[in-house]
Amino acid sequence: MNLRQLPNAISIFRVLLVFPIIYLLLDHQYLQTLVLFVIAGVSDGVDGFLAKHYGWQTWLGGVLDPLADKFLLLSCFIALAWMGLLPWWLVVLVLLRDVAIIAGATYYYFRVDRIDAQPTFLSKFNTVSQIGLVVVVILAEIVSLPPWLAAAMIVFVALTTISSGLDYVVAWSRKAKQHPR
Repeated sequence: MNLRQLPNAISIFRVLLVFPIIYLLLDHQYLQTLVLFVIAGVSDGVDGFLAKHYGWQTWLGGVLDPLADKFLLLSCFIALAWMGLLPWWLVVLVLLRDVAIIAGATYYYFRVDRIDAQPTFLSKFNTVSQIGLVVVVILAEIVSLPPWLAAAMIVFVALTTISSGLDYVVAWSRKAKQHPR
């Protein structure tokens, strides 16, 4: 493996971390879960930094990195909902947003033009808010946090999820209308 592939290897590592994270979470080992979740989060920042700073961006990395994020976050959301720590409607909302984005990107690719999958600012903000929610919900099982904090974050994540989903729809609809056929 050459250094150019290091960000992709880190993304694969993040995907592999999902399995012990979910196992530990479902086994109520919250501190260990939180440690691995933070390691996964730091690895996301490291692979992004390496790819951008050294110009090691690849097509595979452009696909693998957001998929690793989605796999980790959606798995955590499902596990937390299964445990009664997150509402199922939020899991459905997050999943519907991702399905809408994938469906729109697929349509655009096959009916309009090749797609450059760059996340929007709102999408990145949504991902950060989802990560924050997972951390707060797990942390609330370790230490005493005000009950309103998780409830407020759930509403906030719902709003950022809707906003970022609509942002993609509007931006790519405009782009499709402006594209010469």
